[in-house]
Amino acid sequence: MAKKPFPRDFDAGPQGQDAPDFSQLDPGLDSGGDIKSKGRMFAEKVASVIKFVLGLILLVVVYAGTRAFLDEFNTLDKMIKSYFWWGVLSFVLFHFFVFEPAIVYQKGQKLLAFVFKFFAPLVKVAPFVLPIYALVLLCVYPLLMLLNSTRQDMVTLYCVFTLGLTMALHIVFSAKTLRSRQGDFLKANYLFGFSLVYVINLFILGFALNLLFAEFSFLDFFTGMSRIAHGIYYAVVKQVFAL
Repeated sequence: MAKKPFPRDFDAGPQGQDAPDFSQLDPGLDSGGDIKSKGRMFAEKVASVIKFVLGLILLVVVYAGTRAFLDEFNTLDKMIKSYFWWGVLSFVLFHFFVFEPAIVYQKGQKLLAFVFKFFAPLVKVAPFVLPIYALVLLCVYPLLMLLNSTRQDMVTLYCVFTLGLTMALHIVFSAKTLRSRQGDFLKANYLFGFSLVYVINLFILGFALNLLFAEFSFLDFFTGMSRIAHGIYYAVVKQVFAL
């Protein structure tokens, strides 16, 4: 008896219907995507909670750093302090009532991204951490003093005014950029990220004033910040364990 040839095109359905396309079947997980996405979401939420806790811990450093900085800043000449705060106030008034200089901040971020483009980890961090315009000002300050040897007092005051303005610009727009990010569970990235950016910029400002003025001591500022933060942490831990 002759054998029937095996059909090349297997017909699994009724006559006249196309064979089922198994490549279109959905097992429900998309190669494990559902499980992976849930696992990734859980891991991101855990990371957000950790960042939130670290952000709360950093808030103590923010307070301690601000208080220690102001204590040390008050040792400077009254005119210098006035010009610095006028620089900060000028930015605030200009920002709210005249024009929002977001493009100026963005240009600075692009410049930093270009400078650190060969070191990928810093490309995303440097624009938030480093106040580019304040750093440029500190670099050209010695040259300005050299070119205006007869008016060094006024050059110093104008530079202090610009330092206050540029630091305010950097901190405000760094905060707005971090806060506008989507999917920030508990706002943990904002709380942790901005607290860290603020503290680092406070260090940069303190170091800059230490270079410009003999009356301002970065060491005293750092010591005072450490003492205040330690006192708060110690009081909190003692209270918690006392309960």
